[in-house]
Amino acid sequence: MVLEIVYGALNAVFGPFIAMDPNPQNPILTVFLISTIVAFVITLANKLLVDQERLEELKVEMQEFQQEMMEARKKNDMAALEEIQKKQMEFMDKQREMMTMSFKPMIVTFIPIILVFYWMGQEPHIVNTLVILPQIAYYVLLVPLWHMFYGMPPNAPSYAIGWLGWYILCSFAMSQIFRKFMGLKGGM
Repeated sequence: MVLEIVYGALNAVFGPFIAMDPNPQNPILTVFLISTIVAFVITLANKLLVDQERLEELKVEMQEFQQEMMEARKKNDMAALEEIQKKQMEFMDKQREMMTMSFKPMIVTFIPIILVFYWMGQEPHIVNTLVILPQIAYYVLLVPLWHMFYGMPPNAPSYAIGWLGWYILCSFAMSQIFRKFMGLKGGM
């Protein structure tokens, strides 16, 4: 019952995208637009919920600590290793702080994104989406490995990816662009 209501609401929001798609039977543009919207929401949540300066400070401190530990191990300096052991509890707290910072946006965006994926997985037009990639892109992006994790329809042409593969490609590209424009540092 609840999922039917959610499906209906998402169909009302994203259904017009399919209707306006130049090829509604293979809505490549619709999947691109949805992945762009989701990437924007996730990036915006990261921008608003994570203290970027503090996160960068913590990353630098962690890198310095790891470098110090590596050098002490290389030199087999027992006094330095004992000092590092004493600092380790402090750095575990910093790691916990970093993890908490990165979980905030995920907690906020997880349920809405799962619901969008549910809608996409139930929408017949989107489920049947196929994107034929150029041969070089097919191999450079390691698409044959993707196909090991999710099956393609038996009648799918060579060098094709389904809606999920297309979503992943678009989402990754657009999130990198949004991260750059919003001034976010580091990885995803």
